[in-house]
Amino acid sequence: MPKTSAALEQLGAHLAVARLRRKESLKTWAQRMGVSVPTLQRLEAGDPSVGIGIVATALWLIQRDGELRNLASPERDVGAIEMNVHKAVQLGQARAQASAEARRGRQEDKA
Repeated sequence: MPKTSAALEQLGAHLAVARLRRKESLKTWAQRMGVSVPTLQRLEAGDPSVGIGIVATALWLIQRDGELRNLASPERDVGAIEMNVHKAVQLGQARAQASAEARRGRQEDKA
């Protein structure tokens, strides 16, 4: 999970920058989020134990919460899409093989 840890750290750092650009103190921002200052500090440090609801609230404060609905959307699930393509390819190959066997059978019947 090194990439995940790095992504959480980067998200936390970005949220800290967003807070600082808005000239908000840790205390004020934490109050607006309904969390303690230590929890906000953990969020900004990229602590993976911070709940998703807290992350969502922080994103809401910077008007980026709308992107949450797309994070795991089926349309963007590359793994599942690849599985579907693989299954479609297998189905196509099976149908092509069945068709070829049927043609051979008809040719043998004529011979």
